[in-house]
Amino acid sequence: MALSVLLTDRFAWNLSLYDHMPAPTPMPSAGESRTVTYQVTVEKRRASGGRWYSTENVTDTGADSPGRLITQALQVTAPGRALAAQLSPGHDLLMTARTARPGRTSKNSDRPGPLGLLVFGVAKGDAKTWARSHGLSGSPFQRTRRTTVTREGRPLQHTQGTHESVYVLPDKRVQEASREVFEVGAREALAQARAVTFGGHLTGKADPAHQQTATADCGDDTNSPWPAPDGGCGADFLLCLACTNAHVHPGHHPRLAHLHHQMDSLRSVLPDDTWTPRWSDHLLRLEDLRERVGPAAWKAALDCVAEVDRTLVTLLLMGGLAS
Repeated sequence: MALSVLLTDRFAWNLSLYDHMPAPTPMPSAGESRTVTYQVTVEKRRASGGRWYSTENVTDTGADSPGRLITQALQVTAPGRALAAQLSPGHDLLMTARTARPGRTSKNSDRPGPLGLLVFGVAKGDAKTWARSHGLSGSPFQRTRRTTVTREGRPLQHTQGTHESVYVLPDKRVQEASREVFEVGAREALAQARAVTFGGHLTGKADPAHQQTATADCGDDTNSPWPAPDGGCGADFLLCLACTNAHVHPGHHPRLAHLHHQMDSLRSVLPDDTWTPRWSDHLLRLEDLRERVGPAAWKAALDCVAEVDRTLVTLLLMGGLAS
């Protein structure tokens, strides 16, 4: 039991794995006598597609190396495994021990049966008894495995999806350590969302004090997010819809609705890698503006498009209005 707890702490192996684990075998060494690498067969009973078995290579390079525990495990179980091989040739399971209760069989039919005075694997009942004798409230294996997996920070005998959903996300330490990352990500997502929404103001009528542009009226071109080198605003007229100085009134609706329609039509004639960087953000702002104006009013505005609106939209899309 103590050995299985140590192995789980080191390798995150499931309790059921010990019932059928063959003794690890040393791999051929390329002239190195001070180290030994073991090949460990790991059984994954829940794996799909018949992929029930995998191997792990563990190297003993000294007292603090993972493989030293494998070396010690082989040493302490060697007498039992030798006796098992004599009684029934072919028996070579790592977890082989002398039973303290001869004649008692396991209720788990999936575990190998006893062989004389020898038993194989680790019983759940034994795990609970061992835990109680050491002052633990329950079997140590599940919690120990979880701790090892989160400590290693990578999947161990399970998929990446299981690693994230079962081990990483529910872990309180991971949640605590991830708060700052989540906050940064959320702020970045919010900034990106704001970048593609209408940033100006909806008004009921035009203000004579505002300066007209091709897409909106500007309330203050001297305080632009995109200042020109010689002063004033240096932004493309399409960026007016992202600016807090922009004011859109019903007189703008027909032109903007037509711009939205024409910009969306470009999708069918331009490759994605050309259309997306040039028009995607502008179209998203127009769609946000459409929701604020109202789909019915936006659709009605399309019936009121004047020739000057069509001309300005054509110039905007052709780049004829740089600013």
